[in-house]
Amino acid sequence: MSASPGKNKPSFCDVYLPASPPLHDALKPLSWLLGTWRGEEGKGDYPTIKDFKYKEEVKFDHVGQPNLEFSFCSSHYETGKPLHREKGFLKIQPGTSHLALVNTQNVGIVELSEGEVKGQEITLESHTIGRMTFGKDPAVTKIQRTFRLVDADTLEQVVHMETSATAPAQHHLSIQYKKVALAAVLGDSARWCFLRGMLHVCSCKIEARK
Repeated sequence: MSASPGKNKPSFCDVYLPASPPLHDALKPLSWLLGTWRGEEGKGDYPTIKDFKYKEEVKFDHVGQPNLEFSFCSSHYETGKPLHREKGFLKIQPGTSHLALVNTQNVGIVELSEGEVKGQEITLESHTIGRMTFGKDPAVTKIQRTFRLVDADTLEQVVHMETSATAPAQHHLSIQYKKVALAAVLGDSARWCFLRGMLHVCSCKIEARK
């Protein structure tokens, strides 16, 4: 029997509303991080600089592999000008609560940190800091991070830092993020695409049953 016209063509749902891959079992202890988070009242300080405030958007996502990918994008508190950027991965040692963070920063630093996840809190400390040869002094020599889920919609990050001019590690950054709803993440054009797609959901389901 010949296939009906369009039978093998991808549906609107397949193209515009692809299914997310299942979360890898190893990442279940980190599932509370997933999503997009935005902080509007970040505070920064350090012995060698002036205190400052900043905003930051954080995204934690996955593609079905045993690691989370993340991005941190901070901006000027008043002007919105892009500032610090970080991208990397979180990976858990199988069968343990031990995890590692691999992180690249737009200031020319590569951070390798390890630590533990206990419930809905993560503590990390760097064991390796890579630095480009023409980076500015003082050099960052250690980074300590804590992530904590305050409640279902609030994530907190606190960062301590040690440099070649300041030891031991001192408080540097603290911020609380609020989880962003999917509609806000998509944006106006993508929301319209999403709504158009929803109008086709019924027809997609009918087609799948044929």
